[in-house]
Amino acid sequence: MKQESTAQKAPPASPPPSPPAQHPRDDSDPQALWIFGYGSLVWRPDFAYSDSRVGFVRGYSRRFWQGDTFHRGSDKMPGRVVTLLEDHEGCTWGVAYQVQGEQVSEALKYLNVREAVLGGYDTKEVTFYPQDTPDQPLKALAYVATPQNPGYLGPAPEEAIATQILACRGFSGHNLEYLLRLADFMQLCGPQAQDEHLEAIVDAVGTMLPCFCPTEQALALV
Repeated sequence: MKQESTAQKAPPASPPPSPPAQHPRDDSDPQALWIFGYGSLVWRPDFAYSDSRVGFVRGYSRRFWQGDTFHRGSDKMPGRVVTLLEDHEGCTWGVAYQVQGEQVSEALKYLNVREAVLGGYDTKEVTFYPQDTPDQPLKALAYVATPQNPGYLGPAPEEAIATQILACRGFSGHNLEYLLRLADFMQLCGPQAQDEHLEAIVDAVGTMLPCFCPTEQALALV
C-alpha cells in the first residue's frame, strides 16, 4: 500500500450525518466503490483495488471494543480489535480503497466473509476526507461492529485491554501485532493524526513489558 504525503492539513468542518447505505458509489464513476479501512485493512486489504488514499472520517472514534475469536483470538481467549463509535467530536484516520468493475463484487464477497461472517461487522456509509484533498470528500463503505453483535466486548480500561491483547493470538497472528501495526500506521500519517485510545493502550503495553519500544517493535513487523 503506498503511503500518501503526510503534510498537515486542517480538517474540514464536520459534515452532516448521512443515512446508511450498503453500496455508496463514486459520483465520478458509477461503477466504482470506495471502501474505508481503519483496522487491519490499512496494512492488509487482501483484495484488488484501483486506488488508495490515506485520510479520515469525522464523527467517529476508533475503539478496541470488538471481540475476535478467529483472526486475533480464539473462542476461549477472544482478542480485541477495533470498531467505530459514533462521536460528534471524533476523527478516525485510515485508508480508503477504490474498487472498480469486477473488483467491486470480488472485494465485497471477500470482505463479507472476513469482516461480517468471521468478524461480526455490519456495513455503514461514511464520508471520507482524503489527506491531500480534504475539500473533496468521498462517500465510502465502512465495516462497523455494533453492540448488537455477539462478539462485541464493549468498553474496558486501557490497561485491561492491553492485558487481553498481550494474551491473545488467532489465525492471522498475535493480537499485539495488530495493535503495533495500527500504531505504526498512525505515526506514518503525521502529527495531525491523533488517537488517544490507541496511544493509551500502547503505553499500557509498555508498562507491562519494560523493554518494549513501540516504534521499533512496530517497524520491525512491517
